[in-house]
Amino acid sequence: MSSAGARVPENPDRPGGAEAAPERPSPPVTGPSRPPEEPGLTLSQVAERVAAGRTNDVPVRASRTVAQIIRGNVFTRINAMIAVLFAIIAVIGPVQDGLFAMVILINTLIGIVQELRAKRTLDKLAIVNAARPRVVREGAVVRVSAQEIVLDEVLEVGVGDQIVVDGTVTWSGGLEVDESLLTGEADPVVKKPGDTVMSGSFVVAGTGRFSATKVGRHAYAARLAEEASRFSLVHSELRSGINRILTWITYALFPIGGLLIYSQLFMGGHVTLDEGTAGGQISGPLADALRGMVAALVSMIPEGLILLTSIAFAVGVIRLGRYQCLVQELPAIEGLARVDVVCTDKTGTLTEVGMKMARIHDLGGGPAGGGPTGEGTADGPGNGTAGSPTPTRVLAALAAHDHDPNASMAAIAQGLEAGGHRAPDWEPTAQAAFSSARKWSGMGFRTPQGDVDWVLGAADVLAPEHPAAAEAARLGAQGLRVLLLGRSSLRVDDPQAPGEVEPVALVVLDQKVRADAAPTLDYFAEQGVDVKIVSGDHAASVGAVGRELGLPGADRPVDARELPEDPAQLGLRVDDHSAFGRVTPERKRDMVKGLRDRGHTVAMTGDGVNDVLALKEADIGVAMGSGSPASRSVAQLVLLDDRFAVLPRVVAEGRRVIGNIERVASLFLTKTVYTMVMATIVGLLAVSYPFFPRHATLINAVTFGIPSFFLALAPNTDIARPGFVARTLRLAVPSGMVAGLAAVTTYLLVLGGRTVPDPADRTAVVITLCTTTLWVLLLVAKPYVWWKVVLVGSMVGLLTLAMVTPVGRWFFDLDVSDPAKLLTGLAVAGAAIAVITVIRVVDDRAMARAEARAAGEEDREPAPV
Repeated sequence: MSSAGARVPENPDRPGGAEAAPERPSPPVTGPSRPPEEPGLTLSQVAERVAAGRTNDVPVRASRTVAQIIRGNVFTRINAMIAVLFAIIAVIGPVQDGLFAMVILINTLIGIVQELRAKRTLDKLAIVNAARPRVVREGAVVRVSAQEIVLDEVLEVGVGDQIVVDGTVTWSGGLEVDESLLTGEADPVVKKPGDTVMSGSFVVAGTGRFSATKVGRHAYAARLAEEASRFSLVHSELRSGINRILTWITYALFPIGGLLIYSQLFMGGHVTLDEGTAGGQISGPLADALRGMVAALVSMIPEGLILLTSIAFAVGVIRLGRYQCLVQELPAIEGLARVDVVCTDKTGTLTEVGMKMARIHDLGGGPAGGGPTGEGTADGPGNGTAGSPTPTRVLAALAAHDHDPNASMAAIAQGLEAGGHRAPDWEPTAQAAFSSARKWSGMGFRTPQGDVDWVLGAADVLAPEHPAAAEAARLGAQGLRVLLLGRSSLRVDDPQAPGEVEPVALVVLDQKVRADAAPTLDYFAEQGVDVKIVSGDHAASVGAVGRELGLPGADRPVDARELPEDPAQLGLRVDDHSAFGRVTPERKRDMVKGLRDRGHTVAMTGDGVNDVLALKEADIGVAMGSGSPASRSVAQLVLLDDRFAVLPRVVAEGRRVIGNIERVASLFLTKTVYTMVMATIVGLLAVSYPFFPRHATLINAVTFGIPSFFLALAPNTDIARPGFVARTLRLAVPSGMVAGLAAVTTYLLVLGGRTVPDPADRTAVVITLCTTTLWVLLLVAKPYVWWKVVLVGSMVGLLTLAMVTPVGRWFFDLDVSDPAKLLTGLAVAGAAIAVITVIRVVDDRAMARAEARAAGEEDREPAPV
């Protein structure tokens, strides 16, 4: 019998049938409990097929190649813009004005190195996570990588296994396959010998073998699976928002650049096109106009924003890899920052993976069978009438004929073996494999007393009106897992099975709560993340574990069979409770969808085939490394060491990434806005642009460029919210406008009616702009810690060094010999700082009031009935 059909501990939430009963159970399927003896391919036959290229040549992971990473970082829209501007400077000179191209080169190299590091981390973890199918070779079942499978290979599969190649079934032990990922049809498909199976589907019940008929890219779902698992930096609110901003900036470059060129060439109403060559550079109005245009456009382009976004994602992958967390889709890191609800199963996640058989209650006459506790003596080793169907003998027979036991059946087998109980020599006559739809499993035996069919599952499913169900509920409320062993009135392979069930014994399994589960739930509570325990166990058992962990609301567990069908009402009920039992796979999916429909960002953790639908529905699917290949294949994250306690680190990493990118985006867009303001006003006034490109390089480096690298990788625990673009512009637009107006004000004051500035004039504007934008940096860098203060102080030191040293003044064409102009620049900067601070305080208070009103509206929402 296959009580759950999964290997230990691939799906511990399937306790041999201890989950909710479906409304329309699918008929069980007959099949022998053991596969037939068959040799499979010989090693020489395998070698022949490998030499002929008839192998499953699908990549382990469709990550970007080294060449693709280099091309992706070099040939970008921003690099193309910078290259055009550098080409202009390369012609007109001087070399100092082309320094911005070196910054882009360094940024590109850093991006390539970081993504290569992330690729190496991902590929190593992917190899660990890769499924290793079972194949029959020379009469023995061995595990190989998916790439080692050849044509005509005989593969063996059980519950939770993903079918990796197309084939024809050669033997079925109650085999049922879920093809929903391919066809969208959720009902499992019964597979008999001769039927076809398709790659991309997975086993939900029973076991079976099939012969590979299509391998590699010829298989049905190979291309779909390869595309679905592709390493990607797209399809996220963060990156789509940045791309939208870049599109706006690109459109603005052309009119602003044209305005600057026109105004510089036609200052005073007449054309001046005289050109000359001096000091290794082209001089004259056209050259000066081009330099001014390049200086403005270089500052408008947020050259570091895309780079730092990629670096933040890549470093997040590397950091999570240290905790044995495989990120299968990079946007998942962003999604983690937005998670406000975590749905988790109970067994194997909040409790230890392994279970222990505590005792067996013989419902016909008290405890029997002597579990490891030693209770009962009615059926000790060798006791009982030869062939008599006592509970321990039946359980021993079920365990002996379970070709692919799950955690519950493994615990029963270990407990019986420890007690010295041997399996009787009974011949199996019928089999009903466990599935998450039926919630029970069974097997018929031919015994000396005649043919008897036995079922094992949840008491409230098999015998809901019997006192055994009440006793099971009482024990479940203590946090124990309880299975009912009963005699079926019908053959277990009958479409109407199990019919009337005669309870025989209750099997009590003990499960220990993980030591790190409570601190993990405490962390989520502190961070405002709700936790929902969603399990197939009895609701009382789920509530008991939740209460032990101190989960709010666990004292009101809900039987998922009682949840309303209406999606809106379902979402309300799920939102209002925290512990749910008797949850079917379809119900898990509906519950996750209900939470998402109510505006929550949901992370779902799971390890078994019964979690696949919910993992796909959730915003972030998190699978356990020891879970079924099917659950691992559809999840965005895989916890390779099965530690639920890693999730806080995972969520924290997501918050760090998106929170810091938002900060960095505010800085770079502030630079873009103040440059647009300056360029527009200067163009309309028909005066020379106040900066050369070298000045823009200095300002960008000390105010935003260098600090943003550190801020992008700093700790950040803020909960991310939707509205990235709008929230970023709320800071960048007013701050940038004030900074730009301040710079123009200083420029006009020191210019004194002239149209062409001298180095002292440019220096005064540099001081105004750097002082103002460093204040914006301080506002963005909150909360303050020592290293942030040191960072800003270092930037002030670098700027001062460039102004006071002869080399710095020569290289950047600065002049600090006029104290009046310097004081003018500082005074205007002080006024700008005051205005920015007032705007920021007013905006923060307005945001706080808006959030308070929103919270008040939520509080007034009617409570669910």
